[in-house]
Amino acid sequence: MKRYYITDRKAVGGFRPLLDVIRDQMHFGVDYLQIREKDVSARELFEFTLAVLEVRTFEAKALVPTKILINSRADVASATGAEGVHLPSDAPQATLPGLLVARSCHTLEEIQTAKADFVTFGPVFETPGKGPALGVEFLRRACALSKPVFALGGVNWDNAARCLEAGAEGVAGIRLFQDPEL
Repeated sequence: MKRYYITDRKAVGGFRPLLDVIRDQMHFGVDYLQIREKDVSARELFEFTLAVLEVRTFEAKALVPTKILINSRADVASATGAEGVHLPSDAPQATLPGLLVARSCHTLEEIQTAKADFVTFGPVFETPGKGPALGVEFLRRACALSKPVFALGGVNWDNAARCLEAGAEGVAGIRLFQDPEL
């Protein structure tokens, strides 16, 4: 099962504690890390990304180190040497040579038309503030399309197996990786 960790520094108390969580997740072999700090300046995002890349250098115990994706900022991804960018569903379609592209999708049509290497799809299960759950059967239909799909939204370690059984490449989330109670 591939794991896609999306950051939220506010939920853990700031950038410093977030780096500790990232270090732990890299140590345990998370496959993708989406730096999703949308409310910071380009400079802060650039500096934080460099700090994350430095952590990765020291925590790269796995044969394949965590791939770093920057939320909506291909310029920051390119400038820092991150592997890619994650685009929201409403962002213009773009081909970004040299970068992995992930995209948020909420409908089958969005997946079919997404110019992306893989997508996050959800919410699969109930989750605060994300609208009604789409469900595992809808996830199964999404996974039958040509792109790899990461299940997102309300995913926890108890229901992750259902996502994989539906054909998901892996699971994605914030709380899934930042909340030890899940």
